[in-house]
This record gives sequence, C-alpha cells and structure tokens, in this order.
Amino acid sequence: MISQSLHDLWFGFGVAFQLHNLMWSFFGVLVGNLIGVLPGMGALSAISILLPLTYVMQPVPAILMLAGIFYGSQYGGAIGAILLNLPSHPPHAVTCLDGYPMTRQGKGGTALGITMICSFFAASVGIIVMIFASPLLVEIAFKFGPTEIFSIMLLGLLAGATMSRGSPLKGVAMTLFGLLCGCVGTDVNTGTIRFSFGLIDLSDGLELVAISMGLFGVADFLMSANRMAAISTNTKLRVRDMRPSKAELKEAFLPMVRGTLVGTLFGAMPGTGPTITTFVSYALERKISRTPEKFGTGMIAGVASPEASSHSKTQVDFIPTMSLGIPGDAVMALILGALLIQGIQPGPQLITEHPDIFWGLIASFWIGNLLLMVLNVPLIGVWVKLLQVPYRYLFPSALFFIAVGVYSTQNSLFQIWEVLAFGVIGAILLWLEFSVAPILLGFVLGPMVEENFRRALLLSRGDMAIFVERPISAWFVAASFLLIALQVGAHVRRVIRRRKAGQVVQPA
Repeated sequence: MISQSLHDLWFGFGVAFQLHNLMWSFFGVLVGNLIGVLPGMGALSAISILLPLTYVMQPVPAILMLAGIFYGSQYGGAIGAILLNLPSHPPHAVTCLDGYPMTRQGKGGTALGITMICSFFAASVGIIVMIFASPLLVEIAFKFGPTEIFSIMLLGLLAGATMSRGSPLKGVAMTLFGLLCGCVGTDVNTGTIRFSFGLIDLSDGLELVAISMGLFGVADFLMSANRMAAISTNTKLRVRDMRPSKAELKEAFLPMVRGTLVGTLFGAMPGTGPTITTFVSYALERKISRTPEKFGTGMIAGVASPEASSHSKTQVDFIPTMSLGIPGDAVMALILGALLIQGIQPGPQLITEHPDIFWGLIASFWIGNLLLMVLNVPLIGVWVKLLQVPYRYLFPSALFFIAVGVYSTQNSLFQIWEVLAFGVIGAILLWLEFSVAPILLGFVLGPMVEENFRRALLLSRGDMAIFVERPISAWFVAASFLLIALQVGAHVRRVIRRRKAGQVVQPA
C-alpha cells in the first residue's frame, strides 16, 4: 500500500510540474499571499472573485490555483496579524495575542520567520497524513455525530474561556458575550429571527470578518490614536534577521508539533473550521506552559502552535472535501463548487476516476509551500517596512482597507457599521483590561454548540444521558469537568498563598 501511494505521488509530481499547472499554482500562491495581507480580504473573498475564471480553465490548473490561494492566504493573514494586529483571516486572531507584542519588542521578523517554518512543517505533516492516513481519518470522522461534536466544542469553549490573561472570570464573561453575539440572526431549526432589534440586516447574523476586524484592528487603532510615530522604530529590516536563533527554534519546536497534531485531528472533522483549531491549540499551550501568565506578552509558543495548527488543518481539510464531498468550511465549499463546475463529483471514486486531480493536488501542496517560502524571503523587507510608516498615515490607510475588505464580503455598508461598533466595544473592553479573544471564540462556536446540542437531544428524545452514554462524548465531557476542577483548584491555591502572605484577597 505504501509503495503504491509513493508511486501515485510520483505521478502527481509529474502532473504538478507541467508548466501550465506550475504557473497557475504560483499565481494562486502569489494572489493568496498578497490578498491575505489586506485587512478583511481573506481566502474566501479571493476565491469568490476568481471562481468565474475556472469556467474557462482545465480542471487540474483550476483546482491547483484555488488551493494555492487557500494556503497562500493563510500565511498572508499571519503577516497582518503579527505586524499590525490586523487578523485579515479570523483564525489569525489568536496569532495577534503574542505575535503583535513580539513586533512591538522589535521581533517582528523573528515572529514571521517562526511562522514560515511552522507553516512549512505543519503543511508537510498534513500532506503526509493526506497520503497515508486518509482512510483512517475518514473512518474517525464518521464516528463524530452531533453528540460528539457538541462535547468537543464544549471542551473548546471552556479551554478558550480561561486562556486569556488575568482573571478567568473575565474570560468566561467575554466568552458568554461572544455566545450571545452568535445567537443574533435566524434560528436554523425554527426559522425565528432572534435579537435583531427590527433590523433586517441582522437577520443573517453578525459577520465574522466584521467582528474580528473591529475587536482586533479598529480597537487597537482607537487605543493608539494619539501615537504619531511608527510602532517600532528599531525594527530590523534585514532578511537574515528573520532567521530565529537556536534557542528560539528550540522554544518553538514542541508547540509546533502539538499545534500540528491538533490541526490534523480537527482537519478530519467536517464543520469545525480553522478558527476553532487555532483557539484550541493556543489554549492547550497556555495550559501546559510553566509560565502561562506570560502568554499575551510575546511568547513564541503563542505564535508557533496556532500557526502550525492552522496550516496543518488547511491541508487535512481537503480529506473530507475530496474523499467524502463534505466541505469543512466556507472556503472548502467554494473549492467543492469549483469541482462540480468542472463536472467532477467529489467522493470515494475521485482518486480512481481522476487521479491527475487528486495526486496532482497533493504534489502541488509541497511545491506551493516551497514557492511560498521562496516568495516571502525577498518580500519580508516590504512587510516589515510597514512598521516604518507613521501612524498618522497608517491609521487611515488601514481603516480604508478594512472598510473595503469588509464591504466586499456581503456588499453591504451595514457591515462597516458593525466593524465600527465592535471597534468601540473592543477599545472599551481593552481599557477595562478584558481580553477580546474569547469573544471571537464564543461567537464562532456558539451557533454550532447550540445546533449540535439540539440535534443530539432530538435523536435521544430529550434524554441528557446520551452525552455520557456514547464513549467518545463521555471522554470529552469528563475532560471538561476536569478542566473546571483544575481552574477551581488553581484559584483556591492562589487564595491560600495570598492569605499566608498576609495580603488582602481581591475578587477575581
């Protein structure tokens, strides 16, 4: 079986290295990288714009181009998150937590170098998993019904709620606020419009891109409105400064491996999305760290783990899409649509009926990620020079691109008002020392938690015991209770230490 897979992979490299296929793969990586940097213009916008182009293209170059845009925008989104605190793609909101503080310390190039290494390593692991472990991961994915998905998302919510710096209660409060925001719009089960306050624009709910841009981009600009100088005047511009030191590589290695494993596991489960993956990997790193209080101040692990999980999931996401015809997120749904446009039906027969597409796509992942590394080495000076732009120019320019990017998602001016509203809310919360990252996690997971909870109860006729009767679900529920117990135990230990030290215990 292994020898056959290697033979098929060699055939895929032959397809991917054909000149016209290589050209379109490079075009996709380049466009994805550039658009990923622009605020609000993620892979979804880029693929939506270029999808009509695939009507007149051959199937193989069309899919290679769209795939290149997908993983190219992943790295481009990290650039904006690290250098400007602008998560162009919502999964990179977690990268802002430690990537942007590294930039303010003059280590923006190092953060981008770590991101590049983690992205290539995680993508390579994801490709290997696609080649050898696709049948196993597909079988595992079939075991996850509404009960299991609810349980794992419950664990993700609890982990993410306490991942922020400061009081865990503040993190829980922000997660609950995000859950409330996720309830806005039409209920998928009953068709009832909830919390829209009579505004027809809210019938489809709040926009994820608008919330992430407002909470992370606009809020930071409002907090720094009087700063007229560059973010970091001593930022190094040399390409060699992007090379991490041996100590930094050692610090990033284990988080990179753990993030890759998290992304691989989540990639096999349709519907989970990359945003959940990055939040879970960041929360995992913070929980197992000996210095969790330093997260949010420029920790390399806080950049390496989420970026690795995002890139490994990006590759493994193609498994359920290509082999089952089940897209993992909106971007995968567009790529699935591109296949259908070409008259190709995704499913178990795709590998045998269209081996040039399947194996050519897998080979192009390695080629595209190598192109991405080569492309960004000369461009690193351009990205870091963004930090030399005075704030009086950078501020209005970034707001302009945010407005254009958010407007392009739905062609609605109402989305721009959403960005402004959440920008003001985010600035107030930051001023009050609340972390805004759990809001995004609650918003993303909330609707899926509710939907799968109701589906599970519908299947069990209202019997709550179903969540502990199914083995996989029971393990995740037990892990959730263990996490709560650990948080309570940690709080009790802090109270005891303060009392022994004779300090006045302040409320959490």
